[in-house]
Amino acid sequence: MDQSASTSPLLRLHANDNVLIARRQIGLGEELPELGLRARAQIPAGHKIAARDIPVDERVKKYDTVIGAAARDIKGGEHVHTHNLTLIDFDRDPAFGQDVRPVDYLPEEERATFQGYVRPDGRVATRNFIGILSSVNCSATVINHIAEYFTPERLADYPNVDGVVAFAQTSGCGMSSPSYHFDILRRTLAGYARHPNFAGVLIVGLGCERNQVDTLVESQGLEVGHGVETLVMQDTGGTRETIEAGIRAVESMLPEANRVERQPVSARHLKIGLECGGSDGFSGISANPALGAAMDILVRHGGTAILSETPEIHGVEFMLTRRAVSRDVGQKLLDRLAWWEDYTRGHSGQFNGVVGPGNQAGGLANIFEKSLGSAMKGGTTPLQAVYEYAEPIDSNGFVFMDSPGYDPVAVTGQIASGANLICFTTGRGSMFGSKPAPTIKLASNTPMYDRLTEDMDINCGQVIDGTLDMDAMGQAIFEHILRVASGEATCSERLGLGDHEFVPWHVGIVS
Repeated sequence: MDQSASTSPLLRLHANDNVLIARRQIGLGEELPELGLRARAQIPAGHKIAARDIPVDERVKKYDTVIGAAARDIKGGEHVHTHNLTLIDFDRDPAFGQDVRPVDYLPEEERATFQGYVRPDGRVATRNFIGILSSVNCSATVINHIAEYFTPERLADYPNVDGVVAFAQTSGCGMSSPSYHFDILRRTLAGYARHPNFAGVLIVGLGCERNQVDTLVESQGLEVGHGVETLVMQDTGGTRETIEAGIRAVESMLPEANRVERQPVSARHLKIGLECGGSDGFSGISANPALGAAMDILVRHGGTAILSETPEIHGVEFMLTRRAVSRDVGQKLLDRLAWWEDYTRGHSGQFNGVVGPGNQAGGLANIFEKSLGSAMKGGTTPLQAVYEYAEPIDSNGFVFMDSPGYDPVAVTGQIASGANLICFTTGRGSMFGSKPAPTIKLASNTPMYDRLTEDMDINCGQVIDGTLDMDAMGQAIFEHILRVASGEATCSERLGLGDHEFVPWHVGIVS
């Protein structure tokens, strides 16, 4: 991207592009010296403008990547958006492994550190919660009442405990078992139960649901008595008795949970879930590539970056398959995309390239353009592995976890897979937080950051403004990650977000 003239109203992302990006709103008739013409329309900030005449059917390129074709003849200086840009499918050579480049890993003694909690089995945490999980919707009210008992006043004697949090969910019965949905739910619950950011976990069931607590524990290899306790309402004596028993169970966990202390640990223990929501035309120019630059640094330090949202790599999947360490890894990614195409086709779902109203207002015309920016969060290092939703991640480096694009569902899966911190980019201003892994919010543009400062942690709009280059922005993000991993509160934590964002992926029908 050409940052040589930060006062210019236009951004040229690649020499081969036939559209430029408006850095700020451009008025009708405004002189555009870079193009040698005047604007033929009012162009909102973050939107595209034709750099020259583009005849009908010519492919439109952004970052030298096809994002569609001209639906009609487009004059230089015209606004290019949904009204004159059509989505086209085209052959995309996966070229498995073609762009793999060796990672310049830092020696262990040179790697960054953060202040983390080390569990007895060696797992490393960034936060120290006690969690309460429901096996079924029918125990959701009970676990919420148990968690509500532990007010800040009642936790005052346990300063090292970040809180007692309930993770209610709306499934667990009314579903086929066995089924894909059933397996995903159990895998998600188990991922939370064994998450390092929990010092202890209580699982509460009703007693007659399909997702029985005892078989959940057995099937997922959880061990009751080793930081995991269970209650079944129909055996315990009903609602009130279970709430009281749950309070006693959590109280018994608190002293041990409070004994932990932070200590220096290597950044290789960081597993970062990468998410975006409320994206705009600047997301793929500032926040997403800047986060990718930070992830390249993290990978060099031995850490793990987890990209997800499978429908939102549609159209640019070749950017990832070309970085796959093997043909098998690249093919697994393509197989997940094929599953999505089949699934949405069979359930009257949307896999047609249409993006949300906020995305369109922010300058994104279709899914290819949105995906182009979304994929940049993963940086440039090799794709080491592809995982199913909530599957435990056992590889270091850059990996992919299959998930929907819906933010809370994707992040729930990442945390269940082991992410101990989330980085979330946004252009429109998505209000999101998560527990037990904290969420860092990265704004794509300065006006939104200034408007929503209480919700945004990092202003990546500095890249658009020309005050920081991409490398410096990536380094600043990495350093911020280390501080948050060490206990610095994020904006969403200060606002109390994260208690209601646990949303396991529902696949299939309710019966």
